[in-house]
Amino acid sequence: MTLPPPPFYRFRPHPWHGLDVGLDAPRIVNAYIELTPFDTMKYEIDKSTGYLIVDRPQRSSALSPTLYGFIPRTFCAARVAALSPDAIAGGDGDPLDICVFSERHIERAEVVLRARIVGGIQMVDDGEADDKIVAVLHNDPFFDATEDLSELPQTLVDRLIHYFSTYKLMPGTNHKVSVTSTYGRTHAWQVVEAAVHDYAESYDLAPPSLQY
Repeated sequence: MTLPPPPFYRFRPHPWHGLDVGLDAPRIVNAYIELTPFDTMKYEIDKSTGYLIVDRPQRSSALSPTLYGFIPRTFCAARVAALSPDAIAGGDGDPLDICVFSERHIERAEVVLRARIVGGIQMVDDGEADDKIVAVLHNDPFFDATEDLSELPQTLVDRLIHYFSTYKLMPGTNHKVSVTSTYGRTHAWQVVEAAVHDYAESYDLAPPSLQY
């Protein structure tokens, strides 16, 4: 007789709500990857089911320069917006986005990895705070010595800035997107902490204790 699996194997956890932010957050966080640099389709998490869905074909010729996804149990609301001076309409109401550099190609999405935060891009989309946290794959030897955004090659940072400045600029659209600044890891940690507390408040939970 084969016994059924334990309950924690029986159902798949929701990537946003069922995974944790990471035991070493905000320095090292879990990242759920929705999009790779090879995807010409825009994939994103379905908030109600937790499955990855096809949102739309990528309309521009530019592809994401990095792995792209979100940090579980984060939410961009009032605390995140307070750290973005040009965000006049609050946070964007989504989990906190994260861009992860990896020296070796990761060609599939819907994976979870540990990412070491090095900085971020302060972006405002239609008046809402839409920060992009920048990180490196934690156990990637190529980035072992990289701890801050200033230590990444400027070309890599420039590619991210250009991508997020232009990826919504298509004929027939009226998105007002601006990249207002970049920042290092200390401010990025504050953004993560703010997003964790925004999530806890929005879902009436006690926020975890984060270690700096």
